[in-house]
Amino acid sequence: MSHLTEHLIIGTVLSTLFIIFNYSLHRIEEGHVGVYFRGGALLPVTSSPGYHMMIPLLTIYKSVQVTLQTDEVKNVPCGTSGGVMIYFDRIEVVNHLNANSVMDIVRNYTADYDKTLIFNKIHHELNQFCSIHTLHEVYIDLFDQIDENLKQALQRDLLEMAPGLTIQAVRVTKPKIPEVIRKNYELMEGEKTKLLIATQHQKVVEKDAETERKRAVIEAEKEAQVAKIQYQQKIMEKESLQRIAQIEDEMHLARQKSHADAEFYRMKQQAEVNKLLYTPEYIELKKYESLSQNNKVYFGKDIPQTFISSGCSGETFADKKKLEGRP
Repeated sequence: MSHLTEHLIIGTVLSTLFIIFNYSLHRIEEGHVGVYFRGGALLPVTSSPGYHMMIPLLTIYKSVQVTLQTDEVKNVPCGTSGGVMIYFDRIEVVNHLNANSVMDIVRNYTADYDKTLIFNKIHHELNQFCSIHTLHEVYIDLFDQIDENLKQALQRDLLEMAPGLTIQAVRVTKPKIPEVIRKNYELMEGEKTKLLIATQHQKVVEKDAETERKRAVIEAEKEAQVAKIQYQQKIMEKESLQRIAQIEDEMHLARQKSHADAEFYRMKQQAEVNKLLYTPEYIELKKYESLSQNNKVYFGKDIPQTFISSGCSGETFADKKKLEGRP
């Protein structure tokens, strides 16, 4: 009995130690911060990633993520200004909690802070947006603005209520609308698609016509430029010929002027020479030389007063009369 009691005590002690150790040892994952509650009160301590010990049964812990995380809000109802109820199937909110702000946010909004600060806020802001817009605006015209509007609204409130929690992005899926309205939208989109195709075809035709017109204009401009160049070339040729003729005329005129100047100078020089040469005495000398060279001498009382030479023979008219026997 003593041995059995001893083994029972040892087993009880070991079991108790195992239970205590099992419930007191816990692990905090990387990217998380551990916060502790004892008797429902938040303890002013936190733990980093790794293994840690705590008082079992009296103390509990919560692991709070401090890395980038994505919260999903599903099936959010939304009533438009026209009274149509639509549902957003899924809204994703990418957020980040600063590790230094964990204690303040958990103290004010518990460890499930995202339900209060993100989930409930998404419902409120989305309903505010839908209530002032029509179905067409929410579903078509302003759908691309919902993401940014939700992000700005969430972040604006978080700056006041929970500094340290940052909204990185918001992604909203297309809402579900009543089937009849959806079919009407599909028909409308089909007609828009046809109109878009027709418009694009018209633009293509207009573009082709514009291209053809530009091609014709370019061809006409090219021909005009070629004609202009040829015209200018002909003008340049004519001007070159005219210039050549003008140069030749100027050269001929210069030659003639040079010849005339030379002749004038020669005659002027000759005149000056003659002026110096033909003195009265020289003229008298030449006179007698000319008379001495005449081989016809007439003697008698009837000397002819007129002498007419008949050319190279040297006969005069008086000689002919004498030969013919006429006075």
